[in-house]
This record gives sequence, C-alpha cells and structure tokens, in this order.
Amino acid sequence: MTQLASARADRAKPVHVGEHLRQWRQRRHLSQLDLALDAEISARHLSFVETGRAAPSRDMVLRLAERLDVPLRERNVLLVAAGYAPAFQQRPLEDPALKPAREAMMLVLKAHEPNPAVAVDRHWNLVAANRMIAPLLTGVAERLLAPPLNVLRVALHPDGLATRTVNLAEWSGHLLERLHRQCEATADAELLKLHEELKSYPIPARSAPLAADSVAIPLRLRVGIDVLSFFSTTMVFGTPVDITLSELALETFFPADDLTAARLKEMVTSL
Repeated sequence: MTQLASARADRAKPVHVGEHLRQWRQRRHLSQLDLALDAEISARHLSFVETGRAAPSRDMVLRLAERLDVPLRERNVLLVAAGYAPAFQQRPLEDPALKPAREAMMLVLKAHEPNPAVAVDRHWNLVAANRMIAPLLTGVAERLLAPPLNVLRVALHPDGLATRTVNLAEWSGHLLERLHRQCEATADAELLKLHEELKSYPIPARSAPLAADSVAIPLRLRVGIDVLSFFSTTMVFGTPVDITLSELALETFFPADDLTAARLKEMVTSL
C-alpha cells in the first residue's frame, strides 16, 4: 500500500480520540513520557487516553494538540472524536471577520512590488498575487493557469516553468523536500497526492553540489534573453485561531543579483 493510500485508509477508519493522539505523537517522534512531561500529565494517564481506557476532557484534548503542534483543522477532528464540538471556525477569506487579515495580505503583496509575491493555501493553490507574477508566467500552458492554479504544479510541470528554470534540479529538489516536510507534519491526503504527482515529472538529478559561497538555493528563471535569479521568504500569520487564516502563506521573492533587480524595475513600469 502506498503512503497516500495508507493515509486515506487511516482517515477512513472510525478511530477514537486516543488513537488519533497516538498517531500524532508518533508523527512527531515523541515517546509517551516526552509528551506527558510536556503536557504536565502522568505517562500512565496518557497511556490510558491513547488506549481508550480514559476519556480526556476538552481542555486536555486541546492541550495535547497544542503540544503536538496539530494543525487547527485537525484539532477539530480530535475534538469531535472525543465527543466535543469543534473549537475553530473556517471562514471564507471574504468573510467580514477576516477583512483586516485580507487587507494586510493584499498590502504586503502590493508593497512587495517590483518584486514578485503570491499568497497560497495549504495545498499550494493560488489565493492572490501581485502584478509581477503574470510577466513571469509567459508561455505556461493555459490548463495549468486555470483555477485552482497550483503554484508547485506550475513551477515543476514540463508545460509550466520547468523548461525555463535554469537550475531545475536544485530548485525542484528544494520544493519537493519542502513539500515532503509538510506531508510529514500534516499527513494531508491532498498534499501526499500532490507530492506523488510532482515526483513523477521528468526532473534531472543534481549534477553538482552547491557552490561553497551559496547562502540559499535560488530560483534561476529564463525570461526573454535574461536569466533572473531570486531567493524567497515565507510569511504566515503569527497567532491564527481561524482555520483559513492558519493555512495561508505568503511567498515573497527578492532579486538575488543586480541584473534581476534592474529587470524587475523595468518590468513594473510597463504594467
């Protein structure tokens, strides 16, 4: 059974909250003693909870989920499995309650020009982008740009940016490793499916180690006659209690050399 099929099978099983907690604990590579000490409960009581011999309180479920760094979406699953109501809402981004966060996101995207930036959801689907993204997508197949536009698929697909990515082996290795870490952290079936898909693309093996003076893996993208070079940073909301907000991430790109900085300034004037 593949990792993806196993994850789907696990999700289909009607398990009690203790089994959910055990799976998350093992995913975090913690012993019962480690988690018990961190949560300030006895290892014996935790063992009883995991085996179903003791029913945890609502506060206990939330405390253990916090210590295990369980995503908000999955904390609701734990609460329901324990017989409690979900604690975290999932509002659409257009909800009035999320207006300040939505405006902050758009402000960051706009202020980042002339450098490119995108906002993505938990599955790397595009939520928003600034004006500098469109010029970089020239030549990408229309079907890859149709909603929901998946940023990783566009980056690595042969009909996407792959053929124009000069250092495809290094860049794809970085993206796949990052996605793998997300799969390990969340056990999200859609992310696991995406990871399997992206690994099937024709991506060359790394030909040489990174240069000794490298400080980050850049994205080196051919645009016209130039090769533009970027390094990226990731921004998330610091203290979310809404599921939608907790799963948003802003990917911001900065010029890694003077040529790229100059070309971006030229590009923005034509928009």
